[in-house]
Amino acid sequence: MSEDRRRAAPVGAAWCSGEVRRKEVSHSRDCSPDRGGPHQHICRGIFQIEKRSCDVLLTASRLEWTAIEPESPAGDDATISQREAEFLELKEVFAVKMKRRRSMKQHNGGTLLGIAIFVCVNKGQNKLKHRVIHLSNLSEDHCNIWFKYLKDLLNGFFPNRPKSLKVIINPYSHKKEAKQVYHEHVAPLFKLADIRTDITITEYEGHGFLVLKECDIQEFDGVVCVGGDGTASEVARALLLRAQIDAGKDVDSNFTPVRAPLPLGIIPAGSTNILAFSVHGLKHPVTAAMHIIMGNLQEVDVCTFSSHNRLLRFGFSGMFGFGGRTLALAEKHRWIPSKERREFAVIKTLANLKSEDCEISFLPSKNTHLDNQERKRNGNGTNAEEQCSEDEWKSMQGDFINISIMAIPCLCSMAPRGLAPDTRLDNGSMSLIAVRNSTRADFIKHLKQYGNLNNQCNFPFVETYTVQEVKVQSRIENRWADDTSEEKADFGSRCPSVVSLKGNCPWNVDGDLMEDSSEIHIKIYSHLITLYGRSIEECDESTVQCGCL
Repeated sequence: MSEDRRRAAPVGAAWCSGEVRRKEVSHSRDCSPDRGGPHQHICRGIFQIEKRSCDVLLTASRLEWTAIEPESPAGDDATISQREAEFLELKEVFAVKMKRRRSMKQHNGGTLLGIAIFVCVNKGQNKLKHRVIHLSNLSEDHCNIWFKYLKDLLNGFFPNRPKSLKVIINPYSHKKEAKQVYHEHVAPLFKLADIRTDITITEYEGHGFLVLKECDIQEFDGVVCVGGDGTASEVARALLLRAQIDAGKDVDSNFTPVRAPLPLGIIPAGSTNILAFSVHGLKHPVTAAMHIIMGNLQEVDVCTFSSHNRLLRFGFSGMFGFGGRTLALAEKHRWIPSKERREFAVIKTLANLKSEDCEISFLPSKNTHLDNQERKRNGNGTNAEEQCSEDEWKSMQGDFINISIMAIPCLCSMAPRGLAPDTRLDNGSMSLIAVRNSTRADFIKHLKQYGNLNNQCNFPFVETYTVQEVKVQSRIENRWADDTSEEKADFGSRCPSVVSLKGNCPWNVDGDLMEDSSEIHIKIYSHLITLYGRSIEECDESTVQCGCL
């Protein structure tokens, strides 16, 4: 047997004849991946997979292989027996590489071992990882043919998969571990998938916003941020504001925003990671990276927060009252580690629990939802949608401990059902949760319910509505100011700024403090931004308790 034939035949002699090899290679060259349907045969050959000799078949949609058994030694009529075929859907493949053995000092070339196929695997509980399938064959010609066809199929059939990404890393996020998370867990996967990256390490608050405002975003297929909720919120707002600038929108008027131009990927490296939890179901950088690599896209609704027709910011959720006071107190103690700072702020705010005198006006959604308590308060359990037209505003006023308006479920490790469990990422409505004045003990019971799968809104002082628009007007005099000067009050300066609390409560919008106004108008817009990920409809049967409660 010639040297070329020995290299092409790493399996048993019965399947290594020149005739068989020539037939298979000839078949490979006669077929093209752009002809026929999804089951059209493209090429066929013999590889060793998991130390077994296999007959491997490539079609336009899958890779199939069957283990080959040697001939019966008894020489009877049963010549060859084959096991049940295994297969792999090509839509699960994200990279194909030639596998070679190299010495320590060797950077190129090397002894060919075969082809390595990298596959995205769902490990359960929303977690994604990757595994490698090795197709071993020592023939350069044979492997080159297979490698070419596999690469052509991957490049032609998956247009949503990014080839170039703008990456923004916040090195100060959480325990200053964002750079390590990216370079250890994410960058190797991007390199495997042949994704080009342009990385910016932010140096100050609002740096990522300015980068996206000035860069040529047409060079990229998507944007990736590595950090916590503050980083994700800043980058999302930057994409949306960039879209309004490019579209010539006047944000100081009553305008209809346009969609963000690029999808956003979020690599969780913060303390709570609410946005990442809501689109991935867990805090797992590899899962987030795999969603980006595979091009899994999820449309997400976004709110506008405005005052007197002037846009204050885009956001996914906002809290006024307890949520705002807690964040303001935490921002004053940034020197405390994040977990301890959060628990300190919650306990301190509970010790000085206050209510806000407000008037809330809202426009019910077409699919208005009221929880069981609200239905009972309506007398006969009638849905509010049946009592008013969809264009009729409703209002309520009084003392409220906390007011939450959320366009996403706001899942996190401390709230497995989410802060707004009846909200979805893309259903075109917001959840309004108004907590009226109550005793401290009852309010703590309400907070504790977020840590398990019980209904946290099942209290007589908690009212929930599904709405399209909300207006919150404080009925006491504004007695606090922020540190933002007039010189910074331009369009590009609408980044997070720490607010000095003097009297009234600020707004907590996506984990950032927002400037106060006598009236805040929140309106939802469907599918305004696209995130890499997917909708998480179910959560684990778990109970998580906050240490401070």
